[in-house]
Amino acid sequence: MHQIFKKKAASARVHQALIAIVCIASGAAGAQTAYPHKPVRLVVGFAAGGPTDVVARAFADHASRALGQPFVVDNKPGANTILAAQAVASAPADGYTLLFGATNHTMIPGLYAGRVKFDAVKSFKPLCTVATSPTVLVVRQALPVKSLADYMARARKEPGRLSAGTAGVGSSGHFATEMFARANSLQLNHVPYKGAAPVVTDLVGGQLDSSFATLGSVLPQIKSGKLTALAVASPKRSSLLPDVATFAEAGGGNYSADAWYGLLAPAGLDDAIAQQLERVARDFVQSPATADKLRGLGLGADATCGAAFASQVGREVATYTQIARDLDLKAD
Repeated sequence: MHQIFKKKAASARVHQALIAIVCIASGAAGAQTAYPHKPVRLVVGFAAGGPTDVVARAFADHASRALGQPFVVDNKPGANTILAAQAVASAPADGYTLLFGATNHTMIPGLYAGRVKFDAVKSFKPLCTVATSPTVLVVRQALPVKSLADYMARARKEPGRLSAGTAGVGSSGHFATEMFARANSLQLNHVPYKGAAPVVTDLVGGQLDSSFATLGSVLPQIKSGKLTALAVASPKRSSLLPDVATFAEAGGGNYSADAWYGLLAPAGLDDAIAQQLERVARDFVQSPATADKLRGLGLGADATCGAAFASQVGREVATYTQIARDLDLKAD
């Protein structure tokens, strides 16, 4: 009888131990599914201090407070943001490595066809844009044009003579210039520079006629009267330049060339985590503090998320790839 009791007691202890193991395992599984339970890396393909980096850090600060874990910005500049994109594309799709990218992400396939190890569309899950920077056509102060119609008439009268400066071959400004010229059957004299700053310098100095520039890069010169803004390449007028017409209003057709800044994850990210990050991005965009900060950079707060953002990325890749192919553009 005593032996039977001992066996039952041992059996009970084993049963209790199994229950404890199951509970521990269940708790561990629950902890693993709670997102985030450790710091999140936000990879940026530009050096610290630029507009993409500044917006990324503002978002990281907001996300850290919203989700209770640090969002750490990891600047990985080089190769036209390819290094950053590759780092994220090859990372686990668990939400702990994210890409904070910009419009040039969709230009990579056209400029580096067959030379990158990731697909700009299939290797990523676009989550949300958080900011946009409209492209604005600016001209030197002394150029005798006062409207977009004047500019187009001058370009048609003297094909290939009107100069249009950009931050380099294959830059967003270069693509914006070509898109406008193609849409309106114009020939412009593309002048590539090494960055946006020298473009502005030569525009102000009178050595360059015009530029399709991001608003943030030329807003101070427009405000001071050193450059003239002819039209904004956005669906609606910019609140920063309410008196400047859109291209559509000014007779330039349905032309839009907004630059975006946004959040992408490795393909395969769980939908629940994606939706959580999208909510954080939307809250960030709706914050008055965000609007004020972006306004100071010449940017506007904008949240295009999920399927709409993915569709936008796909369209841009197709458009820029076709232009790069037609112009035989290849980045070094």
